[in-house]
Amino acid sequence: MFLNKAILIGNLTRDPELKSLPSGIKVCSFSIATNRVWKDKNGARQEAADYHNVVVFGRQAETVAQYMKKGSSILVEGRMQTRSWEDKTSGEKKYRTEVIADRTQFGPKSGGSTGGASVPKDSNAKSGEVDSIEYPEEDINPEDIPF
Repeated sequence: MFLNKAILIGNLTRDPELKSLPSGIKVCSFSIATNRVWKDKNGARQEAADYHNVVVFGRQAETVAQYMKKGSSILVEGRMQTRSWEDKTSGEKKYRTEVIADRTQFGPKSGGSTGGASVPKDSNAKSGEVDSIEYPEEDINPEDIPF
């Protein structure tokens, strides 16, 4: 049995680049950074970043290019692929390992959002005022629930 699966959650390190193949299929490439934190044998906190090249095809490529930018959070699910080519200037063989994304999911927007549901602002509300839900003071009788 063989398995080639990659799941990454990270932040874009550069703006996505959107191109088209001769067939008309859109291709978007970008890179993301993932962080790893651990404690070494002395108990000191260590941190490292890894960088991953990602390629997305089709309608998903257009969506990523339209809505994502450097610093945006994204989840990428796909497969690993290494391609090779000859460098035109030096003639040496070059290699690049990429994640070919089957699925992408945008992370929470940066800029103070906590990732929760957004609440529309009431134009009549004063700043600092928060709407609250008023719950009944009496206990709820389970027999009153219609289902």
